[in-house]
Amino acid sequence: MPSPVLKPQPTARPGLGWLLRMAWRDSRRSRARLLLFMASIILGIAALVGIRSFGDNLALSVNEQARELVGADLVLSSGGRRFPQNLQPALDSLGTARTQEIAFASLVEFRPGRGVRLVQVRARDGGFFYGDWQTEPRTAAERFSQPGAAPGALVDDVLLAQFNAKIGDSVQIGKVTLPIIGRVLKTPGQTGISTAVAPTVFIPESLVAATALVQQGSRVQYRRSFRFAPGVDVEAAIKPLQSRLDKADIDTDTVASRQKQIGRSFADLTRYLSLVAFVALLLGCVGVASAVNLYVREKLAAVAVLRCLGASGRQALLIYLVQTTGLGLVGAMLGAALGAAVQGLLPRVLGDFLPVAITVSVSWPAVLTGLATGLLMAVLFALLPLLSIRRVSPLRVLRVAFEDDTATPDPVRGVVMAIIGVFILGFAYSQTRDWKLTLGFGAGLLAAFAALAGVGRLLMALVRRFFPVGWGYVWRQGLANLYRPQNQTLTLVTSIGLGTFLLATLFLSQALLLGRVQLASKESQANLVLFDIQPEQQAGVEELLRTQRLPVLQRVPIVTMRLTSINGRRVSEIKKDSVNGVPPWVLTREYRVTYRDTLNSSEKLVLGKIPALDADGTPLISVENGYLERAKLKLGDTLDFNVQGAPLRTIVGGTREVDRSQVQPSFLVVFPAGVLEKAPQFHVLLTHTEGTEALAAVQQALVREFPNVSAIDLGLILQTLEDILGKISFVVRFMAGFSILTGLLVLSSSVVISRYQRVRESVLLRTLGASRRDILSITLVEYGLLGLLAALAGIGLAVLAAWALAVFVFEVGFGPATLPLLGLAALVTALTAGIGLLNSRDVLRRSPLEVLRGEG
Repeated sequence: MPSPVLKPQPTARPGLGWLLRMAWRDSRRSRARLLLFMASIILGIAALVGIRSFGDNLALSVNEQARELVGADLVLSSGGRRFPQNLQPALDSLGTARTQEIAFASLVEFRPGRGVRLVQVRARDGGFFYGDWQTEPRTAAERFSQPGAAPGALVDDVLLAQFNAKIGDSVQIGKVTLPIIGRVLKTPGQTGISTAVAPTVFIPESLVAATALVQQGSRVQYRRSFRFAPGVDVEAAIKPLQSRLDKADIDTDTVASRQKQIGRSFADLTRYLSLVAFVALLLGCVGVASAVNLYVREKLAAVAVLRCLGASGRQALLIYLVQTTGLGLVGAMLGAALGAAVQGLLPRVLGDFLPVAITVSVSWPAVLTGLATGLLMAVLFALLPLLSIRRVSPLRVLRVAFEDDTATPDPVRGVVMAIIGVFILGFAYSQTRDWKLTLGFGAGLLAAFAALAGVGRLLMALVRRFFPVGWGYVWRQGLANLYRPQNQTLTLVTSIGLGTFLLATLFLSQALLLGRVQLASKESQANLVLFDIQPEQQAGVEELLRTQRLPVLQRVPIVTMRLTSINGRRVSEIKKDSVNGVPPWVLTREYRVTYRDTLNSSEKLVLGKIPALDADGTPLISVENGYLERAKLKLGDTLDFNVQGAPLRTIVGGTREVDRSQVQPSFLVVFPAGVLEKAPQFHVLLTHTEGTEALAAVQQALVREFPNVSAIDLGLILQTLEDILGKISFVVRFMAGFSILTGLLVLSSSVVISRYQRVRESVLLRTLGASRRDILSITLVEYGLLGLLAALAGIGLAVLAAWALAVFVFEVGFGPATLPLLGLAALVTALTAGIGLLNSRDVLRRSPLEVLRGEG
């Protein structure tokens, strides 16, 4: 009888349970180290979730409080002209209640003798229908709105604080002096920034004529507010009048339109901040890839043992992928929780910019988006170094130096990197909704990473090529660590350098913006502008300046007009043509022009001629070069204007380039002399004052003798601009700080992950006679050089970016402030060196014998 044939039974393929058990067991000795390198993911996700949650809460708050922002259901506004009489019956039929307001800028004097300030005067015949008009005392707003009450002024709190004025003092507005009956703490729709730029004084609308401030050519805004019955569709109610309102150049503002406007503006802000947060996340992911790369190198021997026991390369890969995926999920969850807490700080950081009170709550869509983004990015970046595990040979058990299996290129890595690139572009597009901006963001990010990585590689190549063999032992060893096996030069230069780049670019850009309004101390530079001077007042105002021993640096006549047609096509027709490409503001704005036969020192001829008269007497006007492009015009085109009732045809005869960094009135359109001299106009005078006393004296004299004339203190404008830019820069610094912290966490995790190798190096150095002080000095040299190089690389990129902004955007000279940039470099260097030393302290404490026994 034949003996039975024994068939080999197929080995069961290890399932998910086996992979999870192996991943858990293998991680027991490395969990603390792995959790640390995931901390960089936590920061990136925290920034991302915090910003997204803030944006969602802001959108919700805007929708809930839009009516309070407008203060009414409908607001109609007209710039420069009263509402036409033929519209009055239709307007009177709108709504269940209505108020009107006249707003204009004017100098006001706080009495007795407390000072003069240019403010926004808002003359109203009542309060606001919705929103909280906060005054102190509370009854002041009610008294102001009550018909028949004794007239008084409500003054912004910042003005009272500036001039040390109090309730009961008086304020002079033109020819009217009113008692201050209350301080305004908040107005519907008002923000801290708007209060700083244009502080407000409220007066009764019935007193406008008595002030004598509203005259021909004055910049005046007429507004009417309406309240409708609950449930009325305001958009539908105003639609039959829309064409007549457009013809009269009356703008409409409804709750729905304000929701769209504010929502769009702050959506752009949160999208920009989300991109900054995403950069921090990318830095964290770079740290993850670097740390996992070191971790994999330590695990190659264990992987080889698994291969000898029958595990496939794919199974070995899955074991460590499960580890990193689990840690990525933990990091994303912790980051999402931290981000939900961080969003509570953002309303405080951005408080001056927000027109609404933010209700802080957890946005689950933002949390889920952050979890998915963090997990996917962590897995993709960890997968790059993990792929080499598939190719580990069992021969590594016998031959430790066998490295050919993981050193050759892996085509799958290219696929993973392509997926990462697509994900980055997809995220950027989800924020910008513009492919040009998306590609620009991707290209800029790639250029920054490539430049910083190039600097790191260049450093390693130069140190290796030109190694200073004659230097001291500590310096030689510290420099050699920059290109030793498993070094972190590329990772740290990239992550810390990019954070430094963000901060330095912010600082230099802010300096560029402030440089646009530099006030020189020379007498030739104007620092005080007087405007709304009527023709019959010009001689008197100039005499006043001479009495105050102030020079008249420039006289500028200004005529207001509106555009009626372009090349014979009426503006109303062009508006209806959706494909003409002409921006609406070109067609609807009120043009303020001047006339002269020469260009001033801030202008340069680009094309055509300077302003002149054609052979047939038609004015050849000069337009600003950028305006010509935006308005889709060319030389020889005809423009018809309505000069306050009189039609006037002109020809585009030339273009000018205007240097707006100079203190000079600039105009989109300049007419030749001999055309507008008899048109209704007002004048602007530029002068220079020495010190605040001279400024106060001329302002007080103007209020007494020419109350309708307003004065702009350019020094105060510059100070306000600095305050605004300071607040904006703080917001961006707040986000850039996440990038710096992420870079420092990458540094910490890199040092901890490579601690095993550093302990071995310490043993060898200590065995060769090096002291703890020597090892400390070597560590200080290595990380000090890394921090300094990363800082200088980031600052160098920032200088290039700021130079490009100065030359191609702002068109000004560029000279970076050296000392602040050096201070930033020193700070980043000190932080890097300090964290490197702090995380290396365990290396210094362990004795060589302890390590040798552990290895034995």
